[in-house]
Amino acid sequence: MERKKSLKADLENKRTLFLQIGLIISLAITLAAFEWKSYEKREVNLEQRAQSEIPEEIIPITKQEEPEPPPEPPQTTTELNIVENEADVEDDIIIDVEADDDTEVEEYTPMLQEEEDVEEEKVFMVVEEQPSFPGGEQARMRYLSNNIDYPQLARESGIQGTVYVTFVVEKDGSITDVRVLRGIGGGCDKEAIRVVKEMPRWEAGMQRGKPVRVQFNMPIRFTLQ
Repeated sequence: MERKKSLKADLENKRTLFLQIGLIISLAITLAAFEWKSYEKREVNLEQRAQSEIPEEIIPITKQEEPEPPPEPPQTTTELNIVENEADVEDDIIIDVEADDDTEVEEYTPMLQEEEDVEEEKVFMVVEEQPSFPGGEQARMRYLSNNIDYPQLARESGIQGTVYVTFVVEKDGSITDVRVLRGIGGGCDKEAIRVVKEMPRWEAGMQRGKPVRVQFNMPIRFTLQ
């Protein structure tokens, strides 16, 4: 059987070529579509733009009023009393019209007020004779042991130690300005202050034979038995 169709007219051999050409054209169209730019057209109305402009604000020029001058003070009249030459005028100032360069003039000495010497109440830390508890150290230890009530909170918490108290022994032996230097808490600090404030009068400290105020530090030990 003979072929009626020529080999040149057969397109099957060129199918791959046509496919490649079609892909290339499609890619080119796609890239052109992505790169294509378009702009919106805007119509500007010049009449509306002119109306929207803000008119320039005109600042009025004002004239500053000058303040009125203050009123003149009222004039006062001074009365002159004419005294005759024979009238006696009392003068407390004596003027020596006959004084010359050789006349001795007494120097003026102003009256000075005597300043009262106020002795400053100074608190001494170290003096010749230190203040002491009446009866000595043994009496002081016995007073503390008999008058200290161990706080219940410190007893239950097992708190014990030494509370350092400072106070001032006045000239008359009284105790003032009681403070805690170092405490242990648990109510022991307050108890130490209470016992010190209730102490009897001490024998005052002496400096140059005179009683003076003395700062005194005293440890109080709290021990559980």
